[in-house]
Amino acid sequence: MANVADKPLVHEDDLLIEEYGYDDHFHDHHHGDKFQSNFVTTYFFSQDHKMIAKQFLITGMFWAIIGGLMSLVFRLQLGFPEENMAWLKPVLGKWITVNDAGIGSLAPEFYYALVTMHGTILVFFVLTAGLSGTFSNLLIPLQIGARDMASPFMNMLSYWFFFLAGVVMFFSLFLNTGPFAGGWTAYPPLSALPQASSGSGAGMTLWIVSLVFFVVSVLLGGINYITTVLNMRTKGMSMWRMPLTIWAFFITAIIGLLSFPVLVSAFLLVTFDRSLGTSFFLSEIFIGGQALDHVGGSPILYQHLFWFLGHPEVYIIILPAMGIVSEVLSVHSRKPIFGYKAMVYSILAIAFLSFIVWAHHMFMSGVNPFISNFFVIFTLIIAVPSAVKVFNWIATLYGGNVRFNSASLFAIGFVSMFISGGLTGIFLGNSAIDIQLHDTYFVVAHFHIVMGVAAFFGMFAGIYNWFPKMYGRFMNETLGKLHFWGTIVGAYAVFWPMHYLGMAGVPRRYYRFDSFAAFGSFDLMNQFITVAAIITFGFQLLFVVNFFYSIWKGKKMTDRNPWKASTLEWTTPIEGIHGNWPGKIPTVQRWAYDYGKDGKDFIPQIQPVGADESKDEH
Repeated sequence: MANVADKPLVHEDDLLIEEYGYDDHFHDHHHGDKFQSNFVTTYFFSQDHKMIAKQFLITGMFWAIIGGLMSLVFRLQLGFPEENMAWLKPVLGKWITVNDAGIGSLAPEFYYALVTMHGTILVFFVLTAGLSGTFSNLLIPLQIGARDMASPFMNMLSYWFFFLAGVVMFFSLFLNTGPFAGGWTAYPPLSALPQASSGSGAGMTLWIVSLVFFVVSVLLGGINYITTVLNMRTKGMSMWRMPLTIWAFFITAIIGLLSFPVLVSAFLLVTFDRSLGTSFFLSEIFIGGQALDHVGGSPILYQHLFWFLGHPEVYIIILPAMGIVSEVLSVHSRKPIFGYKAMVYSILAIAFLSFIVWAHHMFMSGVNPFISNFFVIFTLIIAVPSAVKVFNWIATLYGGNVRFNSASLFAIGFVSMFISGGLTGIFLGNSAIDIQLHDTYFVVAHFHIVMGVAAFFGMFAGIYNWFPKMYGRFMNETLGKLHFWGTIVGAYAVFWPMHYLGMAGVPRRYYRFDSFAAFGSFDLMNQFITVAAIITFGFQLLFVVNFFYSIWKGKKMTDRNPWKASTLEWTTPIEGIHGNWPGKIPTVQRWAYDYGKDGKDFIPQIQPVGADESKDEH
């Protein structure tokens, strides 16, 4: 096929857009893709949503590697506490102490710093910014028929605040006193007293500064996403014709806008306690036998503020993955998404319920048992819309002509992970059972599978599916399938045994277990988990190689719609241009999931509805 960017009217889609499209006179003012010609404004300070999406993705990948390497170091400590770690001294410096016999060991305080940084980086910098920032930026304008975001400048700022947050966090890793080591939740008093531990000083200060910059990034992006979806949909694109990806990104942005400012308020009060001598979260504290002048505060107040963000944050991470998986499963099973409106209502229900379940993280903190019952009920109720989504994904796959490529395999893997990880949440949501399981490896296993690995699977499905749209080339399918099978087997090998550790009462965040006779029998299991983690990380490096190799050397895209999808992003030219469409913006004539209808494999959203055509499925 000829390059459609050069000959904009040789493709059937172009003829439809020319006939029915909406002319916004964009090119009278901006001269098309010549609008951005400066190297710096094109690749660094870009205001094009497609380039900003790539910036979020590659920055997120960098942080994923850093966070993954941290987990390998502390897994080595847990699996092989007696082994010589002197070989890590050139990398970790003084945090590896070497005795007279030349045996090196990891400093306990740095172990806690690694656990803290791993959690912070993966939750915020990778699974929030890397997932939502990438795909909200890439897909919202393309799938709703907009030239760009409502405010391209604000969009650029959202990335650079994220980048600035990363720079500050990265510098904190090299402080002489070490990065913050009080857990990614930053509970007082470790976070509120600079003298509490070595990492509670400058490391904690930079941690707070970094995350405040990060929240600014989230708010700038969220305002943009919401405004763009509400105000910039193309002609014919009603809310009920939007793909489920857009619904997911839209609701995710609203959740972030409502919950992240509460986290900043908690950080502000922590800073007051640290610097101004206030006692919002501190009371009757003794250090070295000396009483401090902090009276009247409560660390439980901090927990309420943190988890008011912390639980919606789970859905800020998982909802974009859910939207991506819905789209990928429908496209690659060649079937309309099952229960479109039910899927939308379930997203809305999850968003609402996510704000009234936060105290299920606090059953062991002395919360009134009557109040706990309220949170138990709503925690169990939130499983209902999640189950609706799982049922609809399975129903979409059932009877479909499924293409088992990398994108669809990761989408199916997401469903598997979400089911197995979600089922264990039923146990933790019960306040009576949580007394036994709280702060054990059962909790680690649950949230890593359902929020960590499942969200990564959704991200991978999206990358493999929309990589041609981002770079005009395909990723290698053989390497992609190898990446999938290595990751799904490895992830279950890492996290499934942790359930048994947790049921046996093995606590999380402990530096080593060989001092406890009760936990000595789990040495082999910890070694197995550590080896599985190392192998699984190796498969992620395979993905990184495939990704960057394919940007320059991957198979070139010759058809603008290689997956035969019905949504608008596949009507744009192969060579991405500023403004997305070279002429008119396409007009939407139908919903986003007309697959296998009236004897046709798929019908694009821009195809007018025929007089003899059957009604929309939803």
